Amino acid sequence: MDFTPTEEQTAARDLAARIFGDLSTHERLAAAGTGSDAELWKELCAAGLVAAVADIGLLGLVLLLEEQGRTTAQVPFAVSCVYGLLAVTAHGSGEQRERLLPGIGDGTVVVSGAVSGPGAVRESASGRLSGVLPVVPWLRDATHVLVADDRRRLWLVRTAEAVCEPVELTAPWSAGRLTLDGTPGERLGAPTGRADVSDGASAGRADGSEAAGGADAAETAGHADPPVSAYDDVLATARIAFAGLQAGVCAGSLARAVEHTNAREQFGRPLAAKQGVQLRAADAYMDTEAIRVTAYEAAWRRDEGLPYASHALTAAWWASEAGQRVVHAGQHLHGGTGADLEHPVHRHFLWGRQLDAYLGCGSEVLQELGELIVSGEVET
Repeated sequence: MDFTPTEEQTAARDLAARIFGDLSTHERLAAAGTGSDAELWKELCAAGLVAAVADIGLLGLVLLLEEQGRTTAQVPFAVSCVYGLLAVTAHGSGEQRERLLPGIGDGTVVVSGAVSGPGAVRESASGRLSGVLPVVPWLRDATHVLVADDRRRLWLVRTAEAVCEPVELTAPWSAGRLTLDGTPGERLGAPTGRADVSDGASAGRADGSEAAGGADAAETAGHADPPVSAYDDVLATARIAFAGLQAGVCAGSLARAVEHTNAREQFGRPLAAKQGVQLRAADAYMDTEAIRVTAYEAAWRRDEGLPYASHALTAAWWASEAGQRVVHAGQHLHGGTGADLEHPVHRHFLWGRQLDAYLGCGSEVLQELGELIVSGEVET
């Protein structure tokens, strides 16, 4: 294993860090509320960072999402890259890639995901979909949503042809409720079809199941044996990417806690000098590193064409289980200040908890990993 970023990945990460650092300020985040920052999104797309993911791979995307997580930047970067660019690149037909990828890269097409468990969406007629997805992240910004039907097939749905209603969440993910009622959809991987793109992970969680979306080539997606279905690949990719985002959220929370405890004094000494504070921060640091390294390994394996299903679950478990510990610690180390809903550290707390819910609670992810081990499908 070699997680050393390539020259291209390093350049993209450094550019993302500069843009997020300059534009994702506390004042701009407060002004955005539960909405997205259109200026920041435009800047990221103009800099070519979304389009660059096609070249720098999933590991490169994880590096970029870490930088987003550090600042809790209000843009649909993760969803549009995972459910749009990577999903269409790996599983779309040639015609779909040619038609959709340019728009995803320049930000005029924004894709979210709503892959849920079997039964939430069904094909009611030829190419017509019905069902309700109660929480879809970044739906208010999305032009397309990728959904899975009850046969675990991937479909692209235009938000303009569905019923989209805003929902209020404690975490500002610009989420919405998506209702499909005979809504036309485009099968991902089909050689011909309507201009629709999207992918999904149920707003509450990135777990569920879906089979290949269309063409036979989508079944393998260029990965190692045994073949990986389009649904399984998108689901695993989402888990890995959002684990990387969680690593950044945790790192940002911990950095704020370190700054606070070094500046705050009690009885003439910084809080950081106290052993209890040091131990709590050290535990949070180790948890953050575990999230980061498991996300790196899973992403690297996918990029290298190696089996990665169990590694994606491992990354998701660490991101869910350890992630909520870190953001709790970050808030706790701020003392009474951490209870202030307007304080920047509170955003890390909200994002960490939302990502925990999105990935699926740790015990459920662990159960899925255990079932994978029992079935003998674990990779080496």
